[in-house]
Amino acid sequence: MSWVLRNFGDIVLFPPKVPMVKGESYPFIPMDVLSSGVKYVAAEEEKEWKGAGGAKFENGDTLFARITPCLQNGKICQVKGLKGGKGFGSTEFFIYRGIEGVSDTDFIYYLSLTEEFRGYAIGSMVGASGRQRADATFVGRYEFLCPPLPIQKRIAEILSAYDDLIENNLKRIKLLEELAQRTYEEWFVRFRVNGEQLPIDDSTGLPVGWEKRMLVDIAILTMGQSPKSEYYNNEGQGLPFHQGVSDYGFRFPENSSWSTDGNRFAEKGDILFSVRAPVGRLNIAIEKIILGRGLAAIRERSGLTNLFFYQLQNIFFKDDIIGGGAIFNSVTKSDVERILVTVPESNIGKRFNSFAQNIDKQIETLTVQIRKLKESRDILLPRLMNGTITVTP
Repeated sequence: MSWVLRNFGDIVLFPPKVPMVKGESYPFIPMDVLSSGVKYVAAEEEKEWKGAGGAKFENGDTLFARITPCLQNGKICQVKGLKGGKGFGSTEFFIYRGIEGVSDTDFIYYLSLTEEFRGYAIGSMVGASGRQRADATFVGRYEFLCPPLPIQKRIAEILSAYDDLIENNLKRIKLLEELAQRTYEEWFVRFRVNGEQLPIDDSTGLPVGWEKRMLVDIAILTMGQSPKSEYYNNEGQGLPFHQGVSDYGFRFPENSSWSTDGNRFAEKGDILFSVRAPVGRLNIAIEKIILGRGLAAIRERSGLTNLFFYQLQNIFFKDDIIGGGAIFNSVTKSDVERILVTVPESNIGKRFNSFAQNIDKQIETLTVQIRKLKESRDILLPRLMNGTITVTP
């Protein structure tokens, strides 16, 4: 079976027709829930369809970010699990779907993921700096060697095997996180440890022996400072370099930039805290990294880092920790240092930290597995898509 030179627009529904009823509620997917390198995305909310103002899609469709920097960051996912089978989302999505008898929808997703296709789309961008968008007509003219439908399906099956394993690991991570959160809330919100209510000090409202302290009293805070851009690279030279929240993962950051120079660092195990909008996003350093100006590292002095990670995760924007309770464009070093955290009685703090540490070790192991699966998939992707690796139906 021979491969044929085709235009992308000839083998894909772009955009597909999705009938929806004005005034009814449907699953909604905003841009920020898409994760680079993760195939599947599901809706976490519903919104009223007002007849316009969103890209419409069905289960299996590819959501392709058309705007900078989301496209450059690889925000390309396949939607699944929509209640009722259809939904809508950001106006900044292109929506792709295969054509029955011509192209496989999964294959279309992987085609749009290739560096060549993404580069072609990026090359079509027009508009004001910082808000450039890919041109739909130009993207539709993308020309490539298209395999026969049975080969398309086989290629998609091979690559999907990796993504299905990634999804299973992500589900396991979510379950571990839910277990940790339930335990944290039982111990540090309800003040019940192993089913027993802790005695409360009426003067503080906290269990006896507990206290509120400022972060500056229990931790060392390092604010980031970006090195000169001439030292940046995306080829793994030097140390991973993070400027803020664009590469935040579920627990540990994803690396997309490196630098051969820098003077502000986070060490493995430090809490990473974003100090530019959106302020307060948290990750944990899985290795030594260079801190850019949008990021700070928190190193807890008494060794209870995992406990305070969960605490910061739960109090930011839920309590008025800086003033006003608003989403800040940025915060200063003194703002972060004044955050009040609850310091429990020593034995309870150590017990929860040990529990949380074990949870995070399991999450770290699963995260490393996910990274290896992504690397293997990304090595195979271009070779399968250009026919370097031959497959049979």
